[in-house]
Amino acid sequence: MTNFVEKYFSVMTEKPAHNFKVDKHIGGNLKAEIESLQKELELIKQKTNAFEALIRSHLIKEIIEMQELSILYKKLQQAKKAKRKEQKQRGKNYKEPVGIKPLISKPKTTQSPEEKKEIKRLYREAMLQIHPDKFSLEEEKIDLSTELCSKLIDIYQSGNLLELQLFHRHIISGNAMNNVSCKNIVAPISGLTDAYLRKEKERVSKLLLIAKNKHCYKVLTEYTNPLLFVDELKIYYTDKIAKLRKRTRKAL
Repeated sequence: MTNFVEKYFSVMTEKPAHNFKVDKHIGGNLKAEIESLQKELELIKQKTNAFEALIRSHLIKEIIEMQELSILYKKLQQAKKAKRKEQKQRGKNYKEPVGIKPLISKPKTTQSPEEKKEIKRLYREAMLQIHPDKFSLEEEKIDLSTELCSKLIDIYQSGNLLELQLFHRHIISGNAMNNVSCKNIVAPISGLTDAYLRKEKERVSKLLLIAKNKHCYKVLTEYTNPLLFVDELKIYYTDKIAKLRKRTRKAL
């Protein structure tokens, strides 16, 4: 564990490289400044992502349970909303027929211990690859990540090993999260006007400020021992999970 921690925290000793070859054509200084900002942004992202990966390795159980309960709670809220809408359409005195439950029971499957172990392994690996927390610096991917998590949980709960294997392969290959938005793609710097370069510098500067103000990066740079943040998160997750369990107890 010590080597693992040292591996990720050694990144913090690196300093952004600012010695870039300046383009002698129009806007050379601006291009060099933009490249410098982009390099610094990329280094901060690497540090933050490495730290977040370390945090997730300590909190994998809590993260997965909270994601499952959050999705279940969302489904329950949607079911209640749909029920209220139906009651309104039928009249305020409408009552749901006896014996009909709003939630579908989970299918029961017979699995060997080896199959159960493999299902759990595939599920955890896939969940860590697409969990929304992993894409906190890429807001355009969070909705897709949440949708994929919901589908993954449904497959996991069905107990279908083959379907889970296929979905796991789809996620691990990177195909599941390849819907990259054009707005965050860095444009080539060569051959651009000063006006565009000034806007590009402003855009990258804003992204850099966002990255520096991200809580995990602040913890990494300001805490004497950043791993103390894991204990803080355990308290947070324990509280949230307890509340979500209470709100979803009828469906569990």
